[in-house]
Amino acid sequence: MKTIALFTFALVLSTMSWSQTKKTKTYHGVEFFTETTINETPVVINGAGVRTKYFMNMYVGALYLKKMSKEASTIINADEEMGIHIRLVSSMVTRERFKESVTEGFKNASSGKATADEQKKFMSYLSEEFKDQDKIYLDYVPKVGTKIYKNSELKGTIPGLEFKKALFAIWLGSNPAQESLKNDMLGKE
Repeated sequence: MKTIALFTFALVLSTMSWSQTKKTKTYHGVEFFTETTINETPVVINGAGVRTKYFMNMYVGALYLKKMSKEASTIINADEEMGIHIRLVSSMVTRERFKESVTEGFKNASSGKATADEQKKFMSYLSEEFKDQDKIYLDYVPKVGTKIYKNSELKGTIPGLEFKKALFAIWLGSNPAQESLKNDMLGKE
């Protein structure tokens, strides 16, 4: 009787843990959840790609949307939950280099507007040293703003749709950080 009870308990536990396991997909050696939530709203991975510089992989970025889309301008302008999740894959990505890239990205942004104060605030949220395998999540929530996370810790929020448009245009705009990364995030592999 004791054996049957233990077997039943083990079976229930394994079923529970299996049903709670999220599905993942590997992009350029990095696993991302295929589905997650932003502000308790379900989102799916639209695509993911690698950012290269000087022939080196720097990070892998994934785009999460409520509904898959290949239309960059529609995504940039949408006032709905979405996110860009970044996993650093090189120790060459330092806080200073990231700041330079983002500053250049805001200058090249084809949509939205990020004021100098918003850009400064954004970078202040990422002021700690960067390490290989760090995770940076940029999650947009309507009427709240863009939430900036580093390694699952909320660092701060910048309100406004215009800031989100400018931020997302860094990767998805008409002059993106890297065209192949944009295409991969849009699922145009």
